Amino acid sequence: MEAEVRPLPKMDYVAPSSLKEAFNLLKKYKEKARLLAGGTDLIPKMKKGMVRAEVLIDLNRIHRLSGIKQRKDGLHIGGLTRLAEIRESPLVKEKAPALVQAISLMASPPIRNRATLAGNLCTASPAADTAPPLLVLDASVKLQSGQRERIVPLSEFFLGPQRTVRRPDEIVIEVIIPVQEGSSAFLKLGRRKAFTLAVVSAAAFARVRQGKFEEVRLALGAVAPTPLRSRRVEEALRGKEVNEENIARAAELIREEVKPISDVRASEEYRREMSLVFTQRILAKVDGRG
Repeated sequence: MEAEVRPLPKMDYVAPSSLKEAFNLLKKYKEKARLLAGGTDLIPKMKKGMVRAEVLIDLNRIHRLSGIKQRKDGLHIGGLTRLAEIRESPLVKEKAPALVQAISLMASPPIRNRATLAGNLCTASPAADTAPPLLVLDASVKLQSGQRERIVPLSEFFLGPQRTVRRPDEIVIEVIIPVQEGSSAFLKLGRRKAFTLAVVSAAAFARVRQGKFEEVRLALGAVAPTPLRSRRVEEALRGKEVNEENIARAAELIREEVKPISDVRASEEYRREMSLVFTQRILAKVDGRG
């Protein structure tokens, strides 16, 4: 049964205009505060009583948290960058096509106009659509707290459903996608064609030389407690000749890595079978043969 939708509870609301001000507020209020980015996940949860906060810190006036830049080490996407902006960016289309494909299949245009990249990652949903493509693109997140900052590989960011390594006093400043040669792609299975949560999603990156997989990465969503990077499938294909037989043999290993659950969207058995199917399909899309 759906949670009851209630009016937002009374709380303090602050909108800092600088990171320094935001960090001071986080230091002052600690666990009592919640960060507001796009609000497309947080506000509905607060209305349902699933999330509580005494203070809401709105980050949207901190303009340095938004934007897409190319630097020597790769693409730097600000944490507050809207998904719609990422989807339309020529730079992202060129350097990270799997991410654009994933965002194109997410939610509705009004939601994409509000939702942010950091927000989608920090919800830590096993079905978060931006996670698999960013995992195969070897992305990292930059976290900052006051004068301290750290860069965490996305593969180490998720701890479980709704849990990440981000501390209460930290803000996701940006997502960094390294410069790399190769191709990437994303596929998603939902209960309908649009505006749907993933039953299974899959992303892959590959660099093929002389007909062999020189580098290959695979990630799946909605089939484990966190977005899953499939190291076993990757290792089975690295250095192997690109052909249907090798892809099919390696894809079988995904059955041993996924840990799906049964819910209102699909059964455990269906998710496990579709994990195999989508692993084969996504690897065929980045196999370098066209």
